[in-house]
Amino acid sequence: VQPVQSGGGLVQTGGSLRLSCSASGSTFVDYAVGWFRQAPGKEREEIGCISNFDGSVVYADAVKGRFTISSDNAKKTVFLQMDSLKSEDTAVYYCVAGLSISTAQHSLREFQVQPRFGSWGQGTQVTVSS
Repeated sequence: VQPVQSGGGLVQTGGSLRLSCSASGSTFVDYAVGWFRQAPGKEREEIGCISNFDGSVVYADAVKGRFTISSDNAKKTVFLQMDSLKSEDTAVYYCVAGLSISTAQHSLREFQVQPRFGSWGQGTQVTVSS
């Protein structure tokens, strides 16, 4: 499945945005879907992951309590709801989907150490201005 991203844009500090990651013409059943971001001059950073195998969700400490990952009932789209945005959240955001029969935590680690484990979305810019 090839993920297709939508959403993103410019928002003020403290605002909210929602990103979508769609399974173009398919579904994410039996997939784990992770979210990453990369700011200019910085390494790719993990945000979190949802496993449609067991329903588990895991978040990085930097976004825990502010970001929420969820899936629609049809498992066709995964959302990244971002609240209380900060300037340091400015980055290009990517979703990645990979077949998984494991937890979100394990899948996120796989995406991090083996990027080819999944198919990556095209990326979308999120800019948080003060």
